[in-house]
Amino acid sequence: MRFAFRPLVAALSLAALAGCEETTEVTKVTTYESFDIRASLAGRYASGVFAEGAAEIVSFHPASKRAFVVNAFAGTIDVLNLADVAAPVLASTFDVAADVAIDQGIPAADLGAANSVAVRGDLIAVAIEAAVKQDNGYVAFYNATTLAFINAVEVGALPDMVTFTPDGKYVLTANEGEPNDAYTVDPEGSVSIINISTGAAAPTVATATFTDFNAGGPRNAELPAGVRIYGPGATVAMDLEPEYITVSADSTTAWVTLQEANAIARIDIAAANVAAISTLGFKDHMIPGYGLDASDRDIDDDAPFGTAGDDPAIRILNWPVLGMYQPDTIANYTFNGQTYLVMANEGDTRDYDGFSEEARVSSLSLDPILDQWKDLAGNNLKDAIGRLTVTTTLGDSDVDGDYDALYVPGARSFSIRDAHGKLVWDSGDDFEVITALREPLHFNASNDNNDFDNRSDNKGPEPEALALGEINGRTFAFIGLERIGGIMIYDITNPESPRFVQYVLDRDFTVAVDSADAGDLGPEGMQFVPAAQSPNGNPLLLVGNEISGTTAIYSIDVVTP
Repeated sequence: MRFAFRPLVAALSLAALAGCEETTEVTKVTTYESFDIRASLAGRYASGVFAEGAAEIVSFHPASKRAFVVNAFAGTIDVLNLADVAAPVLASTFDVAADVAIDQGIPAADLGAANSVAVRGDLIAVAIEAAVKQDNGYVAFYNATTLAFINAVEVGALPDMVTFTPDGKYVLTANEGEPNDAYTVDPEGSVSIINISTGAAAPTVATATFTDFNAGGPRNAELPAGVRIYGPGATVAMDLEPEYITVSADSTTAWVTLQEANAIARIDIAAANVAAISTLGFKDHMIPGYGLDASDRDIDDDAPFGTAGDDPAIRILNWPVLGMYQPDTIANYTFNGQTYLVMANEGDTRDYDGFSEEARVSSLSLDPILDQWKDLAGNNLKDAIGRLTVTTTLGDSDVDGDYDALYVPGARSFSIRDAHGKLVWDSGDDFEVITALREPLHFNASNDNNDFDNRSDNKGPEPEALALGEINGRTFAFIGLERIGGIMIYDITNPESPRFVQYVLDRDFTVAVDSADAGDLGPEGMQFVPAAQSPNGNPLLLVGNEISGTTAIYSIDVVTP
């Protein structure tokens, strides 16, 4: 393998990054704080199940010092005792499908896997899908101390994420509404708003839908032109698939990621109404600092260095490619009285037997101007990045059968936006640059193999999980990389000048990925635990890793320079 870093990689402090695990601040930020933080692995619970979703979403109950973890493989919620964070143990489990089936008077076989869990006060909410994902799912409520089942309510199709409002009066679910594999049944996406202000024993459910935005609907004119509506025969409401929710500190507003549509929605919670939809635009990978490694086969060893070929290499360069931000996880915080949204720009496509938008650059007919573009080594696009996965639903702007532009899923970054979705800051190509320096022999490996450069042709490190935490009055973002793994940590106190703090990775590339010694693979869900609620007195970061089936506990220390 060869390494061909772009010259602008020097935007990061190479000397500091290359020689130590504790990474350093980005040089473009001139401020330096009086303290820093360092996260380290404190404990891990291993389910022993590989690549079956045995540890996905995690939520913490401070009073009992227990974490509740979605175990999709077993169809249960695993309850971990974290009284000793260095030695977490499985205390018990509960079967959500069995409880909901009895409560609703339906066969347990009609229910599928639990997708999400959230805890607030002494109440647990669990989102569970139907066995037929296009049917409506449910939210089940439990007592967090006794684990007693309370009741369940019906929500929309494929409730993929559940969360409480900060005031505890509502529970919201992102009902993704994915089509079936043949794309013959495509339910509408929605957000269910469960009112529990009088207690979980008597909840009421309202639904925020997108039907008014359909063609001919009363709000269709409000739909921004950049929102991607492209599924075969789909209405707007069918194509908007809510992925993740964050709620404002005053519990009045929710923001929902609409990942495939490259958009977000703002929800008026009390009115159960979609207040607005905003498109997120595209990331120009020709901008310095916004490069990407666009191929898993880059260099020909028998040709001059830099020539495209069959060997993998690290080539983080600027390419004439536009990235669809397509965030998965979203969170929010305030700075100077304003709310800011933080998003992990994972990317996602519609790739079904009945319809797929994915193609490699090499398979497309390119506009002559694009086809004649050359990289620094004189390669045209099909030779240099022909294996890059792009969408076929964008790029042929003049509808003449060839592509005038190339659009890729995801932005390989995290972003900060204002409350209306306007971009404030983006991490650019930090994630690929940092992982290349930290793990040059395993750069862009996936979560189910140790192959160098494996994911460069499709979404790279794939940032998915995200959590925010306040430590000593400063706000930190923790971003999980789904593919190569590990957690990126940034100080985002000032949303216009975030500062890279650390990349922590507990993965052993020298053993097989399905080995118990491989470490943590595929971070899917995270929760920050403040020091005041932590069993060991330090802030914690809890991470559910769906591929390794492990729940990792990171302890965070404040480091004074």
